[in-house]
Amino acid sequence: MRFFTSRAFAVAAVSLFLQVPTIAPVLSGSPALAQSTAAPQAEADLSNEAIGKMNAYVEFLNRSLRASESLQRYDSWVDMNKGPTGKEKVIYGLYSLYDVRDEIAAVEDAAKAEPKMPELDAAMVAYAETYQKLAPVVEKANKYYERLDYKSDRMEGGKTFHKDIAALAPTYEDHRKAADLALRTEKVKLDLASLAALEKAEGRKSRWHVRNIMIHAEAIMDLIPDNEKPVVDLAVFDRSLDAYAVAVRAFDDYALEHPDSFHVFESRPASLLSKLRELDEQLQKVKGDARKAGGRDIEWIVSDYNTMVTTSQTATTFAKD
Repeated sequence: MRFFTSRAFAVAAVSLFLQVPTIAPVLSGSPALAQSTAAPQAEADLSNEAIGKMNAYVEFLNRSLRASESLQRYDSWVDMNKGPTGKEKVIYGLYSLYDVRDEIAAVEDAAKAEPKMPELDAAMVAYAETYQKLAPVVEKANKYYERLDYKSDRMEGGKTFHKDIAALAPTYEDHRKAADLALRTEKVKLDLASLAALEKAEGRKSRWHVRNIMIHAEAIMDLIPDNEKPVVDLAVFDRSLDAYAVAVRAFDDYALEHPDSFHVFESRPASLLSKLRELDEQLQKVKGDARKAGGRDIEWIVSDYNTMVTTSQTATTFAKD
């Protein structure tokens, strides 16, 4: 069964939202938000400096995700305990990485800048340092496989590269997870604060409803099963799903009372909700183990959510209020 990892689309979503030039960044949910349908508002710094710091971190996490994808490709054909032998049925190699020198420099500057976010700053610096150790090895190994050097040296080079990859990859993944979790912790604070700021400035109008929808949408999407966590905590999932359903009903009611408020976006929240409820029914039957549920359904849900992320950017373009 094939899963989509939540990490890939969730972080991408953060980047898109942070770039919206409104009162505060349109940040979306996290597993923390899913714990309650009425999460308390958290204090957060909504200054341009705070948003700039988050943007720098998100941009690096997005661009450096290519390293995780490269390691996944490598793991798909190599026995990580033994390393490559040259006798594998298919030798895929790895993926080339993106140039992230500018992003790393931005992370280093952001970590020193105000406002201080101690846990996130430390996690991002540690992740950047680990990435810089892994990246050259991945790049050299990728070129080795692209040139088919293993055909002439009987995979001796591949075995040498594997020792470094096997040694560095676990630390890289641990530091990436820590950075991602720390980012989400700060992000949910900004989410709730930005939603409160928007309500104070405009009331619960079209932009507020779109933002509220996306906060709860990402909260539930963060709980979608993936390769690393195929078993869903059904109690947490259902609470998050209920919270999203409340947001969708409020959104739909507003849309009925204010026609043409949402360009393209209007039908998407309810469509996603229906698919999530169908998935929930499947998960209930298999005690939350997505390996026994429908993998294709998860792909469709992820695709629908990613479309929501994109269309939310212009959803209120033609709104009258």
